[in-house]
Amino acid sequence: QVQLVESGGGLVQAGGSLRLSCAASGVAFSTYGMGWFRQAPGKERERLAAVNWSGGSTYYADSVKGRFTISRDNAKNTVYLQMNSLKPEDTAVYYCAVSTYAGINRDYKYWGQGTHVTVSS
Repeated sequence: QVQLVESGGGLVQAGGSLRLSCAASGVAFSTYGMGWFRQAPGKERERLAAVNWSGGSTYYADSVKGRFTISRDNAKNTVYLQMNSLKPEDTAVYYCAVSTYAGINRDYKYWGQGTHVTVSS
């Protein structure tokens, strides 16, 4: 049974930082790419960042490029999203997901339950 558990969300003021974590179990974590997504009320889910199996290759959406950093620790089966210079428009539920293969792509097969991030102005 695959489980992805996100943590680290919360309330932060604009300009602040948060670090999200996603702990995976029940999956061969080190063999898959991972991604972070978010969904704000009334909006479509947005892919924010992705990392390949080794951590050596990353992708960022334009909306977060230069502010967010994705990383992974395969020894801990955990992927992280460091979020700096947060803006009110970053308010959303953030999800991690397991890719369908080792690299970076748009297809994901397992999803976490999400963690809420609220950025106040």
